[in-house]
Formats: sequence, structure tokens, C-alpha cells
Amino acid sequence: MDEHTGIVFRGGPTGRRAALAGGPDVWEFIDALKSGKGRGEEAVVATAELLNLTNSQVRTAVRYYAAFPDEIDRRIALNAEDADEAEAVWQREQAALA
Repeated sequence: MDEHTGIVFRGGPTGRRAALAGGPDVWEFIDALKSGKGRGEEAVVATAELLNLTNSQVRTAVRYYAAFPDEIDRRIALNAEDADEAEAVWQREQAALA
């Protein structure tokens, strides 16, 4: 945490996650950033506005991601897998009710 001021670590069912102090998990920010239409500084500004983050928080998240891309990309992939599974369960439930 000394090397990445503004980053805290939160525990949870999926383990320890890097997060912005007073903000979302880093993976959530990076996922939103990558999912947006723009690239570069335009994407950073748009994502910061969307998530109501300061420029400092944004730079902190980007700096952390640059240092640990595999960790953050793994979290993003796990979230996508969980979402896909939840949707598949919902689809099966809807089919059972039809």
C-alpha cells in the first residue's frame, strides 16, 4: 500500500481485492474504462464522470493497473464468468416457467 497511495484492500468471498479508498474496486474502474467507447484521455475523463471519481483516484487506479494488470484482468474475467453463469441460470428459470 505504501507504493500505491490511495489503494486499499478489501476482503470478500472471492478473496482480497485492490480498491480505491472511498471508491470502487480497481477492477470495476478498469472494466468500465475498457468497456467505454472512447480511448485514451477521453475514456479516462468519461469513466471518471460516470463513476464520480476525482482525477487523483483515476490516476491511482490506472497506476495500480499498470503495475498489476494480470491481477485486475483476472478479476474482470471472473466477474464476466459469474455474470454469464447468472444469466444462464435465469434463462433456464424462464424456460421452466414458459
